[in-house]
Amino acid sequence: MIKTILERKDLTSLPIETVAYLAMMEVLEKHDPTLVSNIKKELHDQRNSLKLIASENYSSIPVQIAMGNYLTDKYAEGHPFHRFYAGCDNVDAIESTGSARAKKLFGADHAYIQPHSGADANLIAYWAILIKRVETPYIESLGKKSVNELTDKEYEEVRRQFSEQKIMGMALDAGGHLTHGSRVNFSSKMMKSVSYGVDQGTGLLDYKKIKEQAMLEKPAILVAGYSAYPRLIDFSIMREIADACGATLLVDMAHFAGLVAGKQLTGRFNPIPYADVVTSTTHKTLRGPRGGIILCKESYAPFIDKGCPYAIGGPLPHIMAAKSLAFAECLDPSFEIYAKNIIKNAKAMAKRFMEKGVTLISDGTDNHLVLVNVEKSFGLSGRQAESLLSGCGITVNRNAIPLDINGPWYTSGIRLGTPALTTRGMKEGEMIEIVDIICHLLSSAKASFDLESEKRSKAKVDIDEKIVVKTKNELQKLLARFPLYPEII
Repeated sequence: MIKTILERKDLTSLPIETVAYLAMMEVLEKHDPTLVSNIKKELHDQRNSLKLIASENYSSIPVQIAMGNYLTDKYAEGHPFHRFYAGCDNVDAIESTGSARAKKLFGADHAYIQPHSGADANLIAYWAILIKRVETPYIESLGKKSVNELTDKEYEEVRRQFSEQKIMGMALDAGGHLTHGSRVNFSSKMMKSVSYGVDQGTGLLDYKKIKEQAMLEKPAILVAGYSAYPRLIDFSIMREIADACGATLLVDMAHFAGLVAGKQLTGRFNPIPYADVVTSTTHKTLRGPRGGIILCKESYAPFIDKGCPYAIGGPLPHIMAAKSLAFAECLDPSFEIYAKNIIKNAKAMAKRFMEKGVTLISDGTDNHLVLVNVEKSFGLSGRQAESLLSGCGITVNRNAIPLDINGPWYTSGIRLGTPALTTRGMKEGEMIEIVDIICHLLSSAKASFDLESEKRSKAKVDIDEKIVVKTKNELQKLLARFPLYPEII
């Protein structure tokens, strides 16, 4: 048993983060020991596994503490200094500070830090763009001032026009996100959806084909960005395409926002100067709390700021406080070194995979992630590889690849990312070590199945238990060299 805070004699010698964590756990344990047990188990699991999920990271202890406070008790619909409730002075100050830091960090005209997630950010952004492009001009054409002045018939016309607009984004199996127009997502249900893919030979975006498709489809919103594309996007070309077809250019940089903030994606690979609207999460490469953010040109600001009433109710002031702190951390010069190391580690990982004959989508990476074709390389489905690796303490996610023969549930690929391991201090040498461990494990596995009754993607995977034990031992030796949250004891 850990001594209670009051019993400890060495408090002054402990880091303040340690004291804060111990005190927090002590208070929680008094009220809900089962909850605390699960929280501590999560810390144990994360400390004792390799987190290679490209969309996950480790936020700092101060950021985590900022999320747990009485700001959560406050309703603050609206935006700074324009609220629907009284008593929001402190929330106004916190949100304004966070927005100012985000603008400085990214060099953006405007920042809206209320979205609860990246999906929320995209939903708000889509509505804002449609209201700017469709609803506002329609209202003005009638000589009216607001949507509430429309007759029922006039309002139905606006709704019809909304549903006739098109969104064009990267296809899910090409590396896009659900919110970029997938049929199972709101993005394809509020608008007509068309998707662009990648060249089947190279796995790269074909800008000429994207332009031809955009000129044919004439989308209202052209979405650039990805969740599983290992290369960079030339946003200057996407801007040209958007201008040519008359679209609003929205960039979803949820995955690579930290690489932009860390000044590793610059020039035409930085979306801020080119996009009308940029959305992101704050918890991936930005290494902040779970949440979303929208950046935009000044002309879009009045529309973006109305996330409430568009799609969300009250924002989460305690999370906005944590976002603000995370932006401050990103403004520190050390964050540029971190972002640079993310890419160096991903490149080292990709190079080692290819040296060992493993097939990678696009034959490498330019960012923070690597997409492995495990079906071709190891005769396994993505789900089989994910489960096998997870059982040994290596956390990845199965991921669809272009023209995936196993579908979106079982998949033929796995996605690996370096942000979290880079946060732990690992470098290129460790990436090589990890790839060697992964390849040995996956190449030792065999899928056993009955051809008459079962697809290989669903088959049981057999592996020598000695190899599993050896893999776990190697991983623990590696992890011991890079302790997670060492300030927490």
